[in-house]
Amino acid sequence: MNDRVTPPIQALPDGEAEVSLVLHLPWEDIARLGQEAGRLAAQMQRPVTFDEAVSHRLRSARNAAHARPSGEQPAAVASASVSSLPARPPAEQARQAIDRINGTG
Repeated sequence: MNDRVTPPIQALPDGEAEVSLVLHLPWEDIARLGQEAGRLAAQMQRPVTFDEAVSHRLRSARNAAHARPSGEQPAAVASASVSSLPARPPAEQARQAIDRINGTG
């Protein structure tokens, strides 16, 4: 049985809301999130947290979906393509993801 708990939602002074979640993600998604954080940091010319990168990604996807003509489907989020990758041992996934995040892979 799944016991669902509504995550706490906090109103922020800028009119937005904050929801705290725990996500279990494949290493490939973590690597893509690191790449997104790197791009965002270069654009903003300051360090960026994973939280900021996720928020930016969600806002970008939402805005892109709203800008499409009716009848078009929004683009898939980056993690949707991960399922088509061949299975690898977790240690290998972790090593490759870390290499991609560090720019050495």
